[in-house]
Amino acid sequence: MCRVEEWGLSLECPTPEAPEHDAEITWLLPDLGVRLTRYRPRRRHSRPGPTLLTTARIERDSRAWTTTDLLLGLEVPAHGPARIAHYDEFATAVSSGMIRPHEADYAFRTAHRTLEELSLHRDINHWLAHRGIFDIW
Repeated sequence: MCRVEEWGLSLECPTPEAPEHDAEITWLLPDLGVRLTRYRPRRRHSRPGPTLLTTARIERDSRAWTTTDLLLGLEVPAHGPARIAHYDEFATAVSSGMIRPHEADYAFRTAHRTLEELSLHRDINHWLAHRGIFDIW
């Protein structure tokens, strides 16, 4: 399922081959330069995993959305502080030239700004509301 929202694009894809997950839920937030991803557990009483927030260049026109994954991101547990994630892959991509220096700078600024904002709001839904997105993640 795919829906265009005021704030970006909402995607939900079933994951039939993942034994522990029923679906992958992704929000593309072009104004913030991030992709949010979480997995809905197959079992109703399972604890939800963390939200993965990945820096990305997200471009859209009237017919298509294009994303460039910049690899650097945050892991945001349901309870507890967010932490930087995927820094090894990010460093390898930057050193090999797969991610250009200006893209790396953008990813660092985006990840650090978001980490700071999340630490102030202590909850991903409060952070989204602070950014003008009132849909519940």
